[in-house]
Amino acid sequence: MSDAARGGGHTGDGTRAVRAGLPEPVKHEPTMPGPVFAAHFHLPGDVTGPYSYGRDDNPTWTLLERAIGELEAPRQDVETLVFASGMAAISAVLFSQLRAGDAVVLPSDGYQVLSLVRAQLEAYGIEVRTAPTRGDAQLKILDDARLLWIESPSNPGLDVCDIRRLVEAAHARGALVAVDNTLATPLGQRPLEVGADFSVASGTKQLTGHGDILLGYVAGRDATAMAAVRRWRKITGAISGPMEAWLAHRSIATLQLRVERQNTTALRVAEVLRQHPAVSGLRYPGLPDDPSHKIASQQMFRYGCVVSFTLPTRARAERFLAALHLVEDATSFGGVRSTAERRRRWGGDAVPEGFIRMSVGAEDPKDLVADLLRALDESAG
Repeated sequence: MSDAARGGGHTGDGTRAVRAGLPEPVKHEPTMPGPVFAAHFHLPGDVTGPYSYGRDDNPTWTLLERAIGELEAPRQDVETLVFASGMAAISAVLFSQLRAGDAVVLPSDGYQVLSLVRAQLEAYGIEVRTAPTRGDAQLKILDDARLLWIESPSNPGLDVCDIRRLVEAAHARGALVAVDNTLATPLGQRPLEVGADFSVASGTKQLTGHGDILLGYVAGRDATAMAAVRRWRKITGAISGPMEAWLAHRSIATLQLRVERQNTTALRVAEVLRQHPAVSGLRYPGLPDDPSHKIASQQMFRYGCVVSFTLPTRARAERFLAALHLVEDATSFGGVRSTAERRRRWGGDAVPEGFIRMSVGAEDPKDLVADLLRALDESAG
């Protein structure tokens, strides 16, 4: 790609987000081509060239994958593959890299669907070990593992581990390392630049940011490992549609703007909530007194848009959520519209009944804070 397409050689996050993945400029052609809808492509003679069949590759994916790679590792040559969802991306790494008899280390406090993944891994004869994110506890169970899976910050507890330290320890033991970068986004941290083998994320969340696309991706540095991930995508057919890929690429252009607004507001929300008498256990890595802040400040550029806290009872939490006007009671996170939910309703997270995970959107901070304080007061009755 030319300097013009990359933004004239500039390296700021905003410039990269706006210009990422754009093709070489061609007179009379659009700056960003529209989605290519094709199940098959003209293919006379020998099978050569990048596009043959729609399950294997698509020009719209190519531009999106290039864009994500430029954000995940602007100073490295990496390969990126997009998937139909974040879980498709997670599954592709785990099941393409592990074999019967291998051991994998997962976080015990990670994304709740990992428990389903664990059951399937064990059914395939793979040993699954777990330890919490906080305190780099996964270090203690790394010996002879084939793969270490890191989720930092963890979801929903927002604990942080020292990614570089874990990567170095895992590599010294011959293990690969995958980091779930969903909550941080590539503008919050870049795992590949501190040595991770894979950066994996749900693009459904803040990367695309509008709550209207299901998408996942895997970015990796090792060609052989990524070839196995690509083969898994082809076998399972866990592919993104071209329209979703095009919408995702379009959405990335505003990523830096959204991240800046949402992160700034999340810090303000956290500062206000921790002063309220009904709130306990508040977590946000951007708070100077948060247990994760020291390590987070060493490896993160921004601290994310998710704030977690606990209200005294399940009933209080449900009244609080019902009283909100600007915050939708919904799962997922990272969207421009604020959301919150009582996480225990799903049954998969080891959190109190009144635990709230809140995703801070792009609303005016003063309006959002006022809505939260009003709902807290109304829920007291």
